[in-house]
Amino acid sequence: MPRINLLPWRDNKRRERKLHFFIALGAATVVAAIFAGISYMMFDSAISAQQHRNDLLRAEIKLLDKQIEEINTHESQKQKFIARMEIIEKLQRSRPEIVHLFDEIARTLPDGVYLTSVKELDHKLTFDGVAQSSTRVSTFMRNIDASEWLKNPELEVIQSKTGDTSSNFVLFAEQVSPSGADRDSPLGGAGGARRVARRGGTP
Repeated sequence: MPRINLLPWRDNKRRERKLHFFIALGAATVVAAIFAGISYMMFDSAISAQQHRNDLLRAEIKLLDKQIEEINTHESQKQKFIARMEIIEKLQRSRPEIVHLFDEIARTLPDGVYLTSVKELDHKLTFDGVAQSSTRVSTFMRNIDASEWLKNPELEVIQSKTGDTSSNFVLFAEQVSPSGADRDSPLGGAGGARRVARRGGTP
């Protein structure tokens, strides 16, 4: 019976299997590298696209912030303009009243009383003046009580000068706007003229 040596054949088979294994491993490595490259490019493309969107969003946000700042600036300017218009309207409305007020002060001021300053704050008037006597200051206060444009006289200070009969005084009064007064005439109409005739020049 002949004897057959199978060792070379087994070695060849083993080498073939090892070769096939390395070929399959190489192919798998190549495929994995290809997939990794494709995945990397896809992720890189997605990241680039997202960064581009983020840049667009940041640019739009900056534009919106600038527009909001401009709107706030316009709103502030609008509020300032409205405030100025209100002040102008208030001054225009109070202009006839100022004429009446100064005319009324001149009418209520008796002879022998001189004002050195008149201040107005929130419809409250402060009169600084000099009077020949305290009686004339009392007359001034009575005239204010009888006035349609002034009310509530309050005497704060009255000081007599040494060696002189005259006195310095500080007097407060409130400004009012009579509803029935003739505001179109600085003299208050005929009724105002009659009041001047009755009160004017009384010491």
